[in-house]
Amino acid sequence: MADQYVVFTLDDQRYALHLSAVDRVVHVPHITPVSGALDILLGIVNIAGRIIPVVDIRRRFNLPERKISLSDRLIFAHTERRSVALVADAVGGVIECSEYSKALAEHVLPGLRHVEGIIKLKDDLILIHNLDKFLSLEEEKSVDLVLAAVK
Repeated sequence: MADQYVVFTLDDQRYALHLSAVDRVVHVPHITPVSGALDILLGIVNIAGRIIPVVDIRRRFNLPERKISLSDRLIFAHTERRSVALVADAVGGVIECSEYSKALAEHVLPGLRHVEGIIKLKDDLILIHNLDKFLSLEEEKSVDLVLAAVK
């Protein structure tokens, strides 16, 4: 059986998250900045009474910063510990991928703990990210402090 992934783009690069980790994708709502938070946190959003941290994946991927535009999307996803939101330039939909068209990241990109694999397409590669390994312990603690302060 093939695994399913939500594919999104930042600049010209495509990335993927397991479909099972993604709750929904929406147009970017107002993001409330949080003073004193680590750079990895863009701010927070209130969705149906739930406060969700918005993680700056551009910073994680060492991409140049850019202003959020009206055409951007917010990907609501979850880890084992929390819900998070990620800003993407675009979301391309869901793809299926068999084990034969994937490579383990540890063989190609050792040391990038948040990248779990690579989808090999005919003319492209898509990095598969593991949200459970996305934030460092320090970043997790910072997000916890921010969320505790706004409750």
